[in-house]
Amino acid sequence: MRLGVLLIMSAILLAGCTGEQDSPQASVPVDSPPPETSVVEPTVTAVLAKDLKAPWSVVPLDDDRSLISERDSAQVLLLSDGSTTVAGVVDQVLAEGEGGLLGLAMTSPSAEKVYAYYTAATDNRVVVFDFDGQQLSNERLVLGGIPKGFIHNGGRIAFGPDGYLYVATGETGQPDLAQDQTSLAGKVLRVTPSGNPAPGNPNPRSPVWSWGHRNIQGLAWDSAGNLWATEFGQDDVDELNLIEKGANYGWPMCEGPCDIPGMRNPKATWSPTASSSPSGLAIVNDVAWVAALRGQALFEVRLDGRRASQPTAWFSEEYGRLRDVVASPGGGLWVLTNNTDGRGSPGRDDDQLLAVDLPTGA
Repeated sequence: MRLGVLLIMSAILLAGCTGEQDSPQASVPVDSPPPETSVVEPTVTAVLAKDLKAPWSVVPLDDDRSLISERDSAQVLLLSDGSTTVAGVVDQVLAEGEGGLLGLAMTSPSAEKVYAYYTAATDNRVVVFDFDGQQLSNERLVLGGIPKGFIHNGGRIAFGPDGYLYVATGETGQPDLAQDQTSLAGKVLRVTPSGNPAPGNPNPRSPVWSWGHRNIQGLAWDSAGNLWATEFGQDDVDELNLIEKGANYGWPMCEGPCDIPGMRNPKATWSPTASSSPSGLAIVNDVAWVAALRGQALFEVRLDGRRASQPTAWFSEEYGRLRDVVASPGGGLWVLTNNTDGRGSPGRDDDQLLAVDLPTGA
C-alpha cells in the first residue's frame, strides 16, 4: 500500500533556459511542465539503529558502517552491525535550544578525517578530527566565528564535487544578518579543507558563497554538479533552492517566491511551513529526497536541470520527525528520525536509523 500521499503544495518551478550566472538575478517562471513525480513507493527494509538520542547527522563509511552525531550528548557514534559505540565526544559543545553537535562530513567514506559543525560557548564552528576507523582524535579548528543563537544555527556541512567544504549557516534569529555579507550567518560558505576561502568565491577573501538564507539544514549535488539546499521558512513557505555563486536568496525581504529584482526564487516550495520544515537532503539519480521535521514525512522531488517537481510525501506520520537522509552504499537511503529532540513524541525505539529501498528508476 502506498505509504505517502501526494501533497498539493505551492511548488514553484522556475526557469533554467539560460546558462549559470556568477551574479544574482531574479528568477523567472517558465511554462514548460515539471518533471513527473514517482508512482512507485520507496520502502523501509530495516532498522539499522535504535535508541539514539537527538541524532542530527549520519555519514556512511565504506564498509556498511556509519558515524552518527547526537546533538545534546555531543557524542559521535560508530554504528556497526546494529550496535553503536562512542567514537568520540566533542568536549566544547554547548547544547542549548537548536544548537549542539550538528553536521558531520567526510571527503570520502574511507577518509581518515571527520569534519564536524557544532555550537560552542561563543560561536558555531567547524572542526576536523583524525579518524582511525574506530576513534576520533586530535581536534583542530577549521572555521570559527560563525554566529550562534538559541535558534537557526544551520549546521549542515558537505564536501562538493569540487573538493571544497560547503557550510550551511543560519541567521540565529537575527534576520538582518542574512543580508550582511560581512557576517557568516545566514549563508552558504565555501572553504578549503583547511578552512581558507576557496578559490573562485565571489570575494576571494571571504568564505561566503551565497547569502540571504534563513536556516539551511540540507545540502546535496545532482548529477550535473548543481548544488541544492533545503531552507526553513518562517510561517508561510519552506524552500528547495538551487544554490549558485554570488546569489541572494532574499531573506528577510522574501519568504518563498517574490518579485524583488536581484533575489533568487526557490525551485520548489511547501506551504505552510508546518507541512514540511525540511532538514536533511540527499539526491540519488537526480531525485531529491527531503527529511521533514514538522511535516513528519520523506519528500520526493524530481529534478530536471534547473527545474523541480512538486513534492511527493512518503511515510507520512509513520516514523515521526525526520532529521537527516543520505544516500546509502547500496543505492538506497538511510533516514534518521528525530523524535527525542524535545519537539517530538518518542516511540519505544526512538530515535532510529532506517534503511530505505528505492524503486527501480527512482
